[in-house]
Amino acid sequence: MKKRVTLTFGRNNVYMPVTYILAKDFNVAANIIRAQVAPNQVGKLVVELSGDIDELEAAIEWLRSQSITVSLASREILIDEESCVHCGLCTGVCPTEALRLEPETFKLKFVRSRCVVCEQCIPTCPVQAISTNL
Repeated sequence: MKKRVTLTFGRNNVYMPVTYILAKDFNVAANIIRAQVAPNQVGKLVVELSGDIDELEAAIEWLRSQSITVSLASREILIDEESCVHCGLCTGVCPTEALRLEPETFKLKFVRSRCVVCEQCIPTCPVQAISTNL
């Protein structure tokens, strides 16, 4: 099972080797989608956690016990088909290849199941055709 979460670290626990502990102690893989972490500052990670459902729940409980805020991602990327000019700029920043240009038609194709809502495509779109539902 996979869960997409945002982890928010306080200044004191930003040094904790979280992904290592998740893998070692909970058998949960953490695919880091976006990271904003710096010493002595609040840090944020957008990660896709994958593993057994019970292990995922235990890992999330442990994260919360370490004063790490865990927010489950419920947002979705929306593409305004009428505004999109199919330039392909968003495809270059999409880490999961959820956005790609069809080779035959050169039209943008969005594969929602691959999207991890990292939001890197939003500021890249020159016509602001990409947004989230929240």
